[in-house]
Amino acid sequence: MRLRAAMPTDQIDSYFVCATPRTGSSVLLGLLESTGVAGRPQAYFRSPDEPLWADRWDLPRTAGGGFDYADYVRAALAAGRTDNGVFGAKLMWGTLDEVVDKLTAVHPDLRGDDVALLDRAFGRTGFVFLRRDDVVAQAVSWLRAEQTGRWFVGGNGEISGDSGEGHEPRFDPDGIRGFVETIREHNAAWEAWFATWGIRPHRVSYEDLDADMTGAVHSVLDFLGIDLPEGGGGVVPRHRRQADELNRRWIARYREISRPH
Repeated sequence: MRLRAAMPTDQIDSYFVCATPRTGSSVLLGLLESTGVAGRPQAYFRSPDEPLWADRWDLPRTAGGGFDYADYVRAALAAGRTDNGVFGAKLMWGTLDEVVDKLTAVHPDLRGDDVALLDRAFGRTGFVFLRRDDVVAQAVSWLRAEQTGRWFVGGNGEISGDSGEGHEPRFDPDGIRGFVETIREHNAAWEAWFATWGIRPHRVSYEDLDADMTGAVHSVLDFLGIDLPEGGGGVVPRHRRQADELNRRWIARYREISRPH
């Protein structure tokens, strides 16, 4: 398996924000979209949402109710590009393998070369790796989102995730512990994938994004080789903060019961 170098920043056609849940990925995508020059990034390739996007884009269906994946990718590119031709999207760890498998069926000559597949489908592609330093806080946020069914508040055209049709949040230390382990496993998997393909992603932390949204977005644009237009509207948040006192109480409670005695 040959390694693939990271793309030069002045030749980016598309980019993926690579993340795990509750790292501020929806916030970052909304901020990038607000610039008007960084695509209209969404989680276009989350399997449960693909049929919903296909319906939104009026893609023709097969006799079995499916759709042609090459058509789907073309429609995603059309929806997710800004006028300067830049496309953006989000990938969680489990989603990457699904996308690669589906693209392999479209481009079987590139089987086994993940980055070549992505480049064939999306053009010259860059990668932004978003992670959270405080894994316990991330796990608490993940548990609460799973329980309530509300993954974001506000938004910029997402297809799902804000229904709030779950149940009242309930402290669950075993659930938090499980998400902590999953986050660590998925972060390690991303790092291994980047290393395998010789990719040097641009790294953004949730904590830096939270402290300076404009600075974090400018750092991504610099990496991608994209200039903000003169006189543009700047960087505008599209989502509202969800963490509150309940999150803080759960974090403190979990750390207390997990501390060695």
